[in-house]
Amino acid sequence: MEPGGSGERPAAWGVCEDSAILHGGFLLAARLIQPRPLRELLKAEWPSVGPPITDALREIGARCPSPRRRGLWKKEAAAVVWAKVLLPAPPAASLDREWKDDAFFSVGAMIPDVNRTVLFELVKALGEPRLFVQLLLALPRDVSRAELQHLVQYIAHDTTPSDVRFLLDVWWEAARHAEDPEDATVSAFGSLVREHGCECTLDDGLQPPKRFRGDPGSLDGSPTASSLLVVLVEGLKETYGSITSPRVKCYALGNLLELLSVFTELEPKGSTLPVTEYLAKVSSVVSLWSSDAESQHHHSGLDEKVKEAERTMSFSSMAKLSREELVAGLNFLCSLLRAWGEELQDVLNSSEDLCYESYWLLDALPTFRKNLVCFSETGDLSEDEMHAVLELAQTIDDFLKEISTTQQSKDLGTSLVSSVAMTIIEQKLHRHMEVCSIFASEKTWAFSKDWVDCLVKNRALFQKPELVLKLLETLVNSATSCEHREAREMQIQVTKAIVECYSELSLSDKNKVISGVLEAWGGPGPSLNLQAVMEGFQEDLNVTFNQITKSVSDEGLTRAVAAVARLALLHPEATVKQICSLAVVNLGAHQFLAQILCSFPALSFPETRGDPGRPHSLVVRCLKEAAWEKLSSVREEEQFLEFLAFLMQPSSAAPLVSPAEVTKAFVLPYLKSDCAQIELSLQILSKVMGMQSYPEEHWIRSCHPFPLLLSLCKLLDGYTKYWHQPKDQLFPSLEIKDLVLNVLDRLCELVTPETSPSLEVWIQSLAWLHRKVASLDWTIGLRLKQFYGEHFKNEVPATLFEICTLPEDEWTSQPWPAYGPGSGLLAWMECCCVSTELRDTMLSLLTVNADNPEEVNLFSKGFLVALIQVLPWCSHGEWKRLVHVVTELLERQVLHVPYTLEYVQYMPLLNLRPFACCLQLSVLFLRGFQLLCSSSCSTWLPPQAWLHVVQLYCSSLTDLLSSIKSTTGPPLHPAEDRSSAEEVSFVCIQVFCHLLHVAAMLPPDSGCSEPLVVVALEVLSQYEAFSSADTSPSNVLRRANERHFLESITDNISDKVLRGPLLQKLSKLGA
Repeated sequence: MEPGGSGERPAAWGVCEDSAILHGGFLLAARLIQPRPLRELLKAEWPSVGPPITDALREIGARCPSPRRRGLWKKEAAAVVWAKVLLPAPPAASLDREWKDDAFFSVGAMIPDVNRTVLFELVKALGEPRLFVQLLLALPRDVSRAELQHLVQYIAHDTTPSDVRFLLDVWWEAARHAEDPEDATVSAFGSLVREHGCECTLDDGLQPPKRFRGDPGSLDGSPTASSLLVVLVEGLKETYGSITSPRVKCYALGNLLELLSVFTELEPKGSTLPVTEYLAKVSSVVSLWSSDAESQHHHSGLDEKVKEAERTMSFSSMAKLSREELVAGLNFLCSLLRAWGEELQDVLNSSEDLCYESYWLLDALPTFRKNLVCFSETGDLSEDEMHAVLELAQTIDDFLKEISTTQQSKDLGTSLVSSVAMTIIEQKLHRHMEVCSIFASEKTWAFSKDWVDCLVKNRALFQKPELVLKLLETLVNSATSCEHREAREMQIQVTKAIVECYSELSLSDKNKVISGVLEAWGGPGPSLNLQAVMEGFQEDLNVTFNQITKSVSDEGLTRAVAAVARLALLHPEATVKQICSLAVVNLGAHQFLAQILCSFPALSFPETRGDPGRPHSLVVRCLKEAAWEKLSSVREEEQFLEFLAFLMQPSSAAPLVSPAEVTKAFVLPYLKSDCAQIELSLQILSKVMGMQSYPEEHWIRSCHPFPLLLSLCKLLDGYTKYWHQPKDQLFPSLEIKDLVLNVLDRLCELVTPETSPSLEVWIQSLAWLHRKVASLDWTIGLRLKQFYGEHFKNEVPATLFEICTLPEDEWTSQPWPAYGPGSGLLAWMECCCVSTELRDTMLSLLTVNADNPEEVNLFSKGFLVALIQVLPWCSHGEWKRLVHVVTELLERQVLHVPYTLEYVQYMPLLNLRPFACCLQLSVLFLRGFQLLCSSSCSTWLPPQAWLHVVQLYCSSLTDLLSSIKSTTGPPLHPAEDRSSAEEVSFVCIQVFCHLLHVAAMLPPDSGCSEPLVVVALEVLSQYEAFSSADTSPSNVLRRANERHFLESITDNISDKVLRGPLLQKLSKLGA
């Protein structure tokens, strides 16, 4: 106890001023009963002996500064008295030890010995049945049962209305008891009794109550938890005849109904009351207490009423009664209903007499009857048990028939229910999280001042995805009524609270919320309905992303994701579009922005906007609208491609877009030769097919693989007419022909019979593709040979058989008009362009008699003509294959290319054999351009084709220089091999001269100067490196002569763009 009711609380049982006042009250009471001691006090003597004790209690209570202190003191007073009853006085010999060791000794010694009459009357006087139950259930089980029997025995003797009410209150509290491990008084009391033991004697001169029928266990054995309930029922049986008040009769029936419903097998499994009914019942009880002046809670505040009303539906975890005890209880309830039924029907039909007890009874009876019927159907009952159940069910039916249905329900105002709900939330009562769900979604409560205050104050409770979504829905639905200034400010305040709740969620929960937002409102989210909130959204969006793009780092990723999450909540579409736009225009930020976007898999929300047959995700739509349709430079296209690749295959997250939807959105609609985006689409398709395998099996199946293959084949067919396309017609450049070929090859690998629904469909699809490709250039069919498998032969011009030995089981001829007599070598060369594998096959099947000079000479002339015919239509990859063919034929000496010393002033005494092939190749290129630039071919090649042809030539010269260098190695130790340095210098001069010869033959204004300058400078650089490696005495003179020779040739070039840089380079040689 606390001295003066204030200050720090001492250890339990401490002697203080309050205990001195209580001690005085007991001394006065002891004088009034003299010469007998207080331990012999009888029940009838309490009115004359008890007032000093109750006056002392009242005085101490008045000194306590708060209800909490007052309740604590009452509990300690009851515990001290009860301990005094239970614990025997220590013998004189042990006083010294007890004084030191016993926590109870000091204060217990101040109170005279008392009996249970004093205990029970003191607890009744305190009006605290709850603290009695708390202390009772802290005792050992056998002691608590014995003590409850003492109470029942005490009340059954000379019963008064207050006795019955106290018994029913104890019953009600026992059914709802919840142990509080932090209650120091109760814990100390229980520990004290267990430590010292007690004497459970019937010291009041009364006989023990009879054992309740149906309790087969011995009272002396180890009782079960239900034993206390049995004792309470027995107490009611002993005292029900003394009950005269209809209210108390309803109370008694309610207790008994509850016991038989909750603590027996009648309770249905999973019978938790729905939260809406729970809230309605709590509100009804609060309403009844507020209107009932006789209720002990009438004058309590709303917080206290709600807290107590919630306890009406909270039950302890006591063990259930046995079947025998249940049937005995049903019979007892039936007899009470019959005995009191008529009187209670009259009372319950009167609206003036409605109170908590009557409401409780009327609320419990219909549910109990329903449970009885279910029990009778499923309970496997004996004949006597069935009779008891059905008889009670009929009795309840008869009882309820005579009661007006209007009395069985109570209308509740919206304001009361909302106030109760907010109180439950603020006090965090038992089911407050479920009530939060109602609070968040109940539109009739929303946007009152109390509602907003409750949300703001308790926003930590709403940090769950489902609650955030409900709050958003309520906010949107209420937004239409927020027109005046105050309402708009409240909308902003509520939105801020919701965003704060959302911000505290984990990333996975934030994604759940975003999914819900997209399901409810689509891409714009709730923004369209929140004009007051969205007025500053665009500015917030810009500021946020400006900060994000300025702090691109792994450390800033978490902060960036959190910032983007807030924006995505209110307007997902605008947020994604901003990311997509910045990823394209902000140099180097695309990967960081992709990481942010991939943190929100919820944004892959499927949409069908105007085209239900081709659904795509929100992210894909935003990519198209904010980035794809606004690409304006090669750099932006590159960043878009990398951004898209990261979204498909992020480093540490699930893909945000799938290969299938990327292909459908950015490839299929644009695979047309006249489409401006075709080159980027092909790059995307190449990137998609280069991704690692996806868990989505055969994603290509949904992308119309055979029409896709046909589109690529048609593109390739267009390249055969490339230089004859109308000038105003769009067509992908020859620079991306290799990309088309690569994509076609990869697609042929990806599309397999397994991607087809059945083998029959696969064969039908192959036949369809073969039929369509037959109308295209014949080389396209060769590119599909591995894809066709054994289903079709290679179809080639008949003239190809004239120069190749082709096996007829794999090859078949076609009489195409474009391939007349003498075109076999042209067809053979076109086959060499198709693939490396087919090139090698063609080389192995070529039939040229090297021993026949005429045939070799004829073949060589025809080869040059065919090479020039194929050259302008070659991609870089195809041209490299042809150069390899030339090189191999030169090495096999099947192709004759005589080398003339046109650019030699004197006979070089050098070993040029290792460089023979390189020199012949350079000469062959020169001869080819001589043919191309001749008068006979002057109109054959369109002007726009010259640049492409020269670029192929220049690329070959670059490879040729690499080959020369690889033949001799780098000039690191020139003194060791002077002759090889001279030879390489000689070869470089020849190549340079051939290049200038080609440049001089090109048509004016062909626009080919730039690639020629680049490769010419490269040739001179290599010449300089090797010529300077020669340190022989004659080298200086030779280099001076060579430089003069090269300058004289260069000076004759008419193209100033080419001549100027070369002369400048030559002037520095040997400087």
